[in-house]
Amino acid sequence: MPAHASSAIPLALDQLREHLDVGPGEVPGLLERLTQVPDPRDPRGVRHALSFVLALTACAVLAGATSLLAVGEWIADAPPQVLEGLGVCPDPVLPRRLVPAEATVRRLLTRIDGDALDRAVGGWLADRRPASAGLRGLSVDGKSLRGAAKARGRKIHLLAAVEHTTGLVLAQLDVGEKTGETRRFQPLLDNVADLAGTVVTSDALHTQREHASYLLGRRAHYIAIVKGNQKNLRKQLKSLPWKDIPLQGRTHGTGHGRAEIRRIKVATAGNLRFPGARQAVQIKRRRTDRKTGKTTLTTVYAVTSLTAEQGTPAQLAKLIRDHWKIEVLHYVRDTTFAEDASQLRTGNAPRAMATWRNLAVGALRMNGVKNIASGLRRNARDARRPLELLGLA
Repeated sequence: MPAHASSAIPLALDQLREHLDVGPGEVPGLLERLTQVPDPRDPRGVRHALSFVLALTACAVLAGATSLLAVGEWIADAPPQVLEGLGVCPDPVLPRRLVPAEATVRRLLTRIDGDALDRAVGGWLADRRPASAGLRGLSVDGKSLRGAAKARGRKIHLLAAVEHTTGLVLAQLDVGEKTGETRRFQPLLDNVADLAGTVVTSDALHTQREHASYLLGRRAHYIAIVKGNQKNLRKQLKSLPWKDIPLQGRTHGTGHGRAEIRRIKVATAGNLRFPGARQAVQIKRRRTDRKTGKTTLTTVYAVTSLTAEQGTPAQLAKLIRDHWKIEVLHYVRDTTFAEDASQLRTGNAPRAMATWRNLAVGALRMNGVKNIASGLRRNARDARRPLELLGLA
């Protein structure tokens, strides 16, 4: 390697460290967060700082890259002002020497600590989420990466915590092949710094006494859907005198080719067989298929730790309905980012790309972008826009 090129590398790293300085009381930037991710590489021969490679990858995905090949192409075309925004001055003689190749990015993401990367990204998003008015809802739900399984890789199932109002992914964990979602519920929420006053919603799988006790211990609330895995509690809820309780809310909605009417009743009860439960909820859903005209009626029961003063029937109905906004995130990742079509399967790379997609969606939504596909196309037209959205410019 020429002498001027080898000397440029430590100089670039020194400039990057200066870029990462955070004063007391300041909110850490993305590069600062990414420096907390352990570097899996042997220090000998490392040419590119870990946070530099990760930040470039994040920018590429925010510009619409859906594969590692596309990430490598975006990085190869990154103009000098993008590198300067990350604290690296290009070598005037060999400008490409300070830019990682696609093979470098692939090897790095394959070996990256997925938990540490998710903590870094989740922490960055949490620091910047707008203050919520009223009750703050947090959905817990899982999603499988089907493409990795089709490519004969290991089954990857990710459990995420997503804020209702903003759609930001504040935490994410790999469930693993030998464990279930229920065992990862508490470790997932351990990564959310402040749960006090938050209402955690989930499907019936997570209606577990241990989960309820954990949330109460963190001064959070829950709304738990009750089905067959809590037979005694469901029996108790069904036996409440619902016919004597007046209707307390009615909403209409359309979507997925059907019209739906939801009616809610709420009863305060002090002897519910679930830790900290203060109110029982009954929701009757009347769904009509708009093509066939077929109508179905479903009754759903739930319990919540919110008292009548803390959560009105209208608020409870909204929290339960907003839980399923997490499906919007899954839909965007599947359709806009072609996540289920991706057959990336090596090591932690599939999970790392899912993390970058979460970051891209979150960064766009925090900046008021509602149409994610349109936002990605706009970013692709100017390589500086991803840096601006990530606070790197």
